[in-house]
Amino acid sequence: MKTLSRLVISCLLAAFLGLCGIVFAQSSGIASLRNAAVDEPVNLGNLYQQVEQRMQRNYRQQPPLIPHGISQYQIDLRTNQCLSCHDWTKAGERNAPTLSMTHYLDRDGYELDHVAGTRYFCNQCHVPQVAAPDLVNNLFRSSASTN
Repeated sequence: MKTLSRLVISCLLAAFLGLCGIVFAQSSGIASLRNAAVDEPVNLGNLYQQVEQRMQRNYRQQPPLIPHGISQYQIDLRTNQCLSCHDWTKAGERNAPTLSMTHYLDRDGYELDHVAGTRYFCNQCHVPQVAAPDLVNNLFRSSASTN
């Protein structure tokens, strides 16, 4: 009986404190990060366009940047739309660069006829490039520019 009454008191106390927290949050004037109501449209400002050309790499072994938009590409466990152009079986007819042979090696170094599972999700290394200002100050210089 004592355990049941303690449980009921604990639940009531938790509910009361939760309700107090909600009331405090509502009355403290917490501002939205959008500075707008949820249902209010917000102007997104400048949308930067995709750079539609191949870019030079800044260091050895840098994965190539993607010179086209990929927002509509499906990449999941069942489908990888990048492979519809860049797989070695289709790259020639699509006039697209083929994947490096390292993409066809499994983790033990054996050659495969299909893209290895460790290289299947392209956008974990390759990213699209847009002409946008730096978000933070960047002092990076490629090794070729320091000679």
